[in-house]
Amino acid sequence: MVCRVDGSTITLTGVVGDNFWDDGFTSGDVITALAMVGAGNPVTVQLNSGGGYATEGAAIYSALKGHGASVTVIVQGIAASAASLIAMAGETVIMSLGSVMMIHDPSTITWGTAADHQRTIDMLNALATSYAGIYAAKSGGTIEAMRGFMRDELWMTPEDAVAKGFADEVETASNDNQAVEASAFAYGIYAKAPEPLRALASAKGWKPRGPTMTAPPVLPPQQPKAERPLKEPTMSEVTDAVKAERVRAKGIMASPEAKGREALAEHFAYETDMSVEAAVAALKLAPTASADGDEPEDPPETFAERKTRMQDGDGLGLPGKRPSARAEQAEKAKAGWGNVVDKHNKAVEARRR
Repeated sequence: MVCRVDGSTITLTGVVGDNFWDDGFTSGDVITALAMVGAGNPVTVQLNSGGGYATEGAAIYSALKGHGASVTVIVQGIAASAASLIAMAGETVIMSLGSVMMIHDPSTITWGTAADHQRTIDMLNALATSYAGIYAAKSGGTIEAMRGFMRDELWMTPEDAVAKGFADEVETASNDNQAVEASAFAYGIYAKAPEPLRALASAKGWKPRGPTMTAPPVLPPQQPKAERPLKEPTMSEVTDAVKAERVRAKGIMASPEAKGREALAEHFAYETDMSVEAAVAALKLAPTASADGDEPEDPPETFAERKTRMQDGDGLGLPGKRPSARAEQAEKAKAGWGNVVDKHNKAVEARRR
């Protein structure tokens, strides 16, 4: 940023409201600088700016006016456009030798419908009126007179600025005083910029690369992007998925390894997403119902038997009801699933070696 603090002096150089290229200053920079000077302490602002954003210029003006102590503004080189408004915050405004000041109507870029353009016109008129009120308060003129100056794009020498009330004095000449070159800015964008400034900008290669208007561009409101709807699966895709799931479950339950391990096989088939191959490999490592001396497995039940068992609450922990051998086997199989997985992983690792 080009906002420096040296004791009670703040130096502001470059574009108003933009320090992306490290050649300007923002209202935030100025507020921080004032805090460093300290509330209640007189401050001197050395200003050299070709302009920038009108709204930032207004914010900086307000920050300086609200400092709570005397503010002296010394225009070094140039105070044009938004920078001229900053100068108006000075209780005393001093024009350095060879400096210039310029006031004009704010401008911006707009795009859209006639309604969009009309909103921009209303905004610019309000901004211009606000600026004119500040110029009038400093110079002692009327708002109407200030609006006339602004429409004409008024450029002033130090003597002109003092004569019209925009400045209070011209810096006293001395051997030590040297005219300060205007800060880098694309002065060719102004309709009535003095030829020396245009020539200087051309010789230095100062071209628009940041904000070159006095108000931020106004664009039509953005319409919210419609969310892309989720793709609904087709009927054939649903049918294929169901068919594949049935084939997987049937492959697990029909495998020879499921015999004697039906409860665990049912768990793999209907409560997990294990492939047939992975389930069969795990079943091989699991003990059968009779391997550990458990109760013999219940014979296959009929629909009536299953209905009766469900009505009696078998396996649901109801008072006085003892789970069947099948239910106990299922619980044991599920409880031992961690050991089965460990054995399966060890077997796979052994085969890899």
